[in-house]
This record gives sequence, C-alpha cells and structure tokens, in this order.
Amino acid sequence: MSRFSSFARRLAAIGLPLGLAGSALLVGHALTQNAMANAPTAQRAPATSAPAAPVLVELYQSEGCSSCPPAEAYLNSIAGRANVIPLAFEVTYWDYLGWKDTFASPAYTQRQRDFAARSASHEVATPQFWINGSQSVVGANPRGVEAAIASARSTAPVPSVGAGSVTIGKGAAPARPAEVWLVRYDPRTIEVPIRAGENGGRTLPHKNLVRELTRLGTWSGAAVQFSYAPPAGGLRSAVFLQDGRGGAVLSAGSDAPH
Repeated sequence: MSRFSSFARRLAAIGLPLGLAGSALLVGHALTQNAMANAPTAQRAPATSAPAAPVLVELYQSEGCSSCPPAEAYLNSIAGRANVIPLAFEVTYWDYLGWKDTFASPAYTQRQRDFAARSASHEVATPQFWINGSQSVVGANPRGVEAAIASARSTAPVPSVGAGSVTIGKGAAPARPAEVWLVRYDPRTIEVPIRAGENGGRTLPHKNLVRELTRLGTWSGAAVQFSYAPPAGGLRSAVFLQDGRGGAVLSAGSDAPH
C-alpha cells in the first residue's frame, strides 16, 4: 500500500469527506515536495569523517619458536590492509634451541624488552604483538589484535613518508620530545626453510620483515623534516613517533601504497 492511500484512509477514518481528503492529500504532498526542494543542501548531504590514522602493529617472533607461525600467518594476512602498518621483528633469544634466526637482531630483542619494562605486566613472550606501543597481545590471537587496533588512537600528526625524507607537521607538543624512528622493511613474502629447532623441517613464509631500525631525531610539536637515503633492494620505509624507549607510539606513517 502506498503512503498516499494510507494517508487518505486515515482522513476518511476521522470523518473527512473523500473529496476534501483528496485535496488535503494533494496539498500535503505539494508542501512536502516544496520543503524538500528548499531544504539547505548541507542538511541533505551525508556526513563524512577523516580517515583513521595508521596503526602500528609490531609482532615479536622467532623462527625457532613453534608457537609463532600462526601469529605470523595473521600478520601476513593484514600486510596490505589500509591504515595498518604491520611489522615483523625477529628476536634472538630462541637461537639456543639449535636454529639461528636468519633475520633476528639484538636491537629488536631490546626493543621488545623496553616495551615490557614500561608495561604493567613486564611480560616478554613470543609471539607477542604490540599495538601502537601501548597494548600487548600475547599468542596467536587475531581477535585480541583486532580489538586493540580498533581502539588505538594517534596523538600526533601522521608522518608524510617519502623516498628520501619524512615530514612531520605541527601539532600539540608532547610532555617530552618524542623520538622519531625510521624502519626499513621488506614487503615481499620470503620463504625460509628451517633446518633445526622447534620448527625444523618447516618452511616459514615471512612478510613485512624489519631489516633496519634507525633513530632520526626528536619531535616537540613544531613542523620538522628529516632526510635519509632512499630505500634499496625493494625495501619500504615506515616512520613512527614514540614516547621514549618502550613508550607509546604517538603516530606512524609509511610509504606503502594503499
């Protein structure tokens, strides 16, 4: 039933003659059309919002850890997602089991320990995710990571990352100067045969492996630019602002296409 015929039946129900009901219907329809035509354009336009700032998702893992492949598979699956910067940091402390991780670095191990030192739990584990440096998720727990990503917020301008420089705009000054870090990572899938240790006999696919971690300087609220050598060998660049060693990540950006 159309809304016009329904309206006419309601008028008839209260005793209005059919002819007058039809006239009232036509007048009401004309007024409605006129009001819609004269409504301000801004009232009819759909609301829009700015895109969410990228969220830095760091996975700490080892090729010698049998619990890590499921977590790495999840990280690999979100590697191309917009507004997420997933990075795989390989740690060194499982090398004693008989397999030396081919991409591990003591600097990455120390970075994970710095996070733990400033957290309430002081927990160091593999696999372990850190989301914007402030939320930790231990184990292969995609639901937990997704919830942390959804609640993550940036508090500083998103770095504009170019081939040879990064620009950070003006923003509210942090309580103390934020450290500015450059990460070089490999977006390609690298298949690594594991010959020993807990994952011996398996071939593990790595994606977004961190290959370099370099401190560029600090940001105190004023617009600033840092220069660096363009990445080589197919690597990409990500830049993030962090509240000191093991502190929260204030914002992050990368040169990855989205």
